[in-house]
Amino acid sequence: MNDNTSTSNIIAGRNAVLEAIRSGREIDRLIIAHGTEGGSVTAIIAKCKQKGILIKEVSPQKLDFMCGGAVHQGVAVMIASHSYCKVEDILKAAEDKGEPPFIIICDEIEDPHNLGAIIRTAEACAVHGIIIPERRAASLNMTVAKSASGALEYMLVARVTNIANTIDALKEKGVWVYGADMGGADRHSFDFRGATALVIGNEGKGIGRLVAKKCDGIVSLPMYGKINSLNASVAAGVLMYEVADQRNK
Repeated sequence: MNDNTSTSNIIAGRNAVLEAIRSGREIDRLIIAHGTEGGSVTAIIAKCKQKGILIKEVSPQKLDFMCGGAVHQGVAVMIASHSYCKVEDILKAAEDKGEPPFIIICDEIEDPHNLGAIIRTAEACAVHGIIIPERRAASLNMTVAKSASGALEYMLVARVTNIANTIDALKEKGVWVYGADMGGADRHSFDFRGATALVIGNEGKGIGRLVAKKCDGIVSLPMYGKINSLNASVAAGVLMYEVADQRNK
């Protein structure tokens, strides 16, 4: 693969990256190999900072792997498979439908298959939008799009710098925020018919401590077997259908 081609959603090479940024394409993040500096790289980094594009440094070996053998010259960008929106757009979508907002907040969901599955179920449950963090989380890459099986085309996804601050802003708008975590109340004990946001935590760590404190309530699913937790996307699916059922009765 040459400097101007891409593998999956990766565009590699300084000239190709610079043109992708100039073209206005939806760029997920800039990836720089450790030790890469000078020349056009400085201009690339400056343009990304100006546009608010996330910049991540990786080892040269990792960038080699990500680019599938392309001549990357120490620089590549990940192209988003879908445009991001603002949180306000999600609230407006609910308002336009005359419905109380129904929002899913993903707190550091790292597996793109999980994020894709959550998006697919969210669309089926008439969720108005999904919020994800900029860092330490899966983004809207090709794997997410494939796992969502087309649902990404119909789902608003906002990416924010701080989940805790976003929860505060939602609560100011009258949205009740519920975290999915262990040690909470049964899902049937909550009234989800009003403006609702569900927080789904990281696959291993669950919801962050600060995020959990911001929630208006913690909702748990009973476990009847020997394991004590479900896959994040499965738990999210059960809870999303609980909300959908309550709203459609």
